[in-house]
Amino acid sequence: MALNDVRATADELLAVTADLDDATARGASALPGWSRGHVITHIANFSEAMTRQVEEALQGRLIEVYDGGRPGRDAAIEAGADRPADELRSHLTQAVTTLLAAWDKVGPTDWPLPILHRNSNLSAGLQATWRELTVHTTDLDLGITPATWSEDFCLHLLDFLRPRTPEGIHLIFQFPTTTWDNGTGEDITLEGSITDLTAWYAGRPAPGPITGPAPELLPWP
Repeated sequence: MALNDVRATADELLAVTADLDDATARGASALPGWSRGHVITHIANFSEAMTRQVEEALQGRLIEVYDGGRPGRDAAIEAGADRPADELRSHLTQAVTTLLAAWDKVGPTDWPLPILHRNSNLSAGLQATWRELTVHTTDLDLGITPATWSEDFCLHLLDFLRPRTPEGIHLIFQFPTTTWDNGTGEDITLEGSITDLTAWYAGRPAPGPITGPAPELLPWP
């Protein structure tokens, strides 16, 4: 994964929202209880928060991800979700563009610098940006589905989501040409494409068929 992957995802996100109108913004997203306005506001707010993480880390400082922590994050999403479509688009474009510019400032030796986002570092923060932009672009339900996810992204997301596998289960994903597994205990095998199984593991609708006894998964880490 490189910054180019994040840029490509950002371009796709901004393209798919370029013609957003008020009715579409008010429409339901693929996330229960959230409109597209909620998703766009969350992506924009995340982008601004991650920009702060990057800029402060490059100055040798740490800063909280969201003002007011998780309650502040959630309140800001609710407050911004019902804005007019042109305001949502403007906020999203400005926030994502500024974040990409911040990532451009990171030099080869800067990636281990610590950030408070998941108590990690800039390298992990870039991966988080990749996940947030990619997954939430599909959550907008504007024609982009997990079927577009690259194999590299799927393998990264599967690895990140390993804590979702319940205790006592050895979960096996049988892809057409290879397998992926996680956990120990009773063997449970699911068959499908890598994009379909990754979407399911991420709690998103799978575009194609999955066969096998799907277990109840734990929350996102």
